[in-house]
Amino acid sequence: MSYLNNDLYTPEITKKLEEHYREVLKLLGEDPQREGLLRTPQRVAKAMQFLTKGYREDPAAILNSAKFREEYRQMVLVKDIEMYSLCEHHILPFYGKAHVAYIPNGYITGLSKIIRVVETYARRLQVQERLTVEIRDCIQQTLNPMGVAVVIEAEHMCMQIRGVQKQHSKMVTSAFTGTFLKDVRTREELMHLLH
Repeated sequence: MSYLNNDLYTPEITKKLEEHYREVLKLLGEDPQREGLLRTPQRVAKAMQFLTKGYREDPAAILNSAKFREEYRQMVLVKDIEMYSLCEHHILPFYGKAHVAYIPNGYITGLSKIIRVVETYARRLQVQERLTVEIRDCIQQTLNPMGVAVVIEAEHMCMQIRGVQKQHSKMVTSAFTGTFLKDVRTREELMHLLH
């Protein structure tokens, strides 16, 4: 499967989603024929396709599209990657930063490809725990490095604007493989670089 960056909307899906969102507006007590809401179902249909575009992308193909032989065997860290996702429980946003590190074992990948892998998994209905593991596993399986580390810090709107309504709490998740699990000094180096 080849990798193409594609933000196009599927007309058939857009039309079906529009119909459903029009019904949602009615069920909420709104008038979908009101001037301000006339095109809202279409806008939401397109927005949801964009926000979940990760289902139509192959993160392994993204990494393989810029996979190079290289004997570098020190830590590669891409930190502070902006990340936006939708919580699968309430379909509300969670957002923050992802930090991804790996220690190559014969292969490296293009810097932007790590960011695109984060984006691909984030643009699906998610829980932060699974998102962290999916990014880790994709890099481990595709590049076969000596180790992978993924740390995500995020704020969840499902906690901020509903439920417990706590504005400044953050969730931090981490997932490690290989050297990052076995070698305390490597993990300490990562933590030092993150802070």
